[in-house]
Amino acid sequence: MQIRLIAIGKTDNKSIQSLIDEYSKRLNFYIKFDFEVIPDLKNTKSLSETIQKEKEGELILKKLTPSDELILLDERGKSYSSIDFSQFLQKKMNAGLKQLIFVIGGPYGFSEAVYARANGKLSISKMTFSHQMIRPFFVEQLYRGFTILRNEPYHHE
Repeated sequence: MQIRLIAIGKTDNKSIQSLIDEYSKRLNFYIKFDFEVIPDLKNTKSLSETIQKEKEGELILKKLTPSDELILLDERGKSYSSIDFSQFLQKKMNAGLKQLIFVIGGPYGFSEAVYARANGKLSISKMTFSHQMIRPFFVEQLYRGFTILRNEPYHHE
């Protein structure tokens, strides 16, 4: 199985990017992982929130194949403990998925078309974080999940 994380907009903060790079590198020891950024839309000041979500949604949907399992990182999604999330990952691997894709939307979330295509929604926290900060948090949780599955000492219960 391959895991891809797709996010809208690049990260200008070098510290955030450094954390993403560090955990992506660690994660590739366990599974093929790819982090892909869809560039921010241009001239969004003239676009309504709905139009912006629709345009971002079109870009997201172009990145998918019919067999991809799509999970949206969404505040209304299912919450997991780290151990439960590791078990979620194990079930996806056991199901024989070729590609599991997680998506971090833009500042306004996802279009209706993206919600309709999604196979599930995952919430990182009940708190709200910027779509920049979620990136390193999520990549670290993926890494943590695989260390839990391997019974490695990274996670302490």
